[in-house]
Order: sequence, then C-alpha cells, then structure tokens
Amino acid sequence: MRLQMHSIHFDADKKLTDFIQKRINKLETFYDRIVDGEVIMRLEKDNQNHNKTIEFKINIPGEQLFVKQKDKTFEAATDQAIESLKRQLKRFKQKKTGR
Repeated sequence: MRLQMHSIHFDADKKLTDFIQKRINKLETFYDRIVDGEVIMRLEKDNQNHNKTIEFKINIPGEQLFVKQKDKTFEAATDQAIESLKRQLKRFKQKKTGR
C-alpha cells in the first residue's frame, strides 16, 4: 500500500517508519481494496508522558477512515490505532456486504 508519512516537530527514523509500514500492511488481510494512506506523527511540546500523537487516514473506495491516538511511544500509539482501524474495516466490510 502506498503510504505518505509526515513527522512534525521531529525527524522520524527508518526503524519507526518501517514499523508503521509493516503494521499498516497487515490491514490488507482484513480488506484488500485499500487505496492509500497518510500517517502524521506529532511530538507535542509539553511535559506529559503521553506526548506522542499519531494519526492515520486510510482511503478505501467510497470512504476515508481516520484514527488518532496518543501514548508514551509512537509504537504503542500505532498498535492502538491499528486495532481501531481493524474494527472500522470489519464494520465497513460488514455494512457493504449486508451481513
């Protein structure tokens, strides 16, 4: 899947972008008609522990799915966001097929 990644207030390293790409690619097992996506990683400038925010915009035919998660690490936020996207994809697929 084609994925655009943006990092705000920091430079994302290759390890993080590969981790996100790997997780996103697993979504294609739930719905194989995903067109493309956009990932925005944002490092908040505050003293809180949960200062890493990640947003996913996934385009599928006829719909755009959006998830935003905040956590201590980008990896944890990514895992939570992917779980939410899985639920949204399953719900979309059920609604589309009428089951």
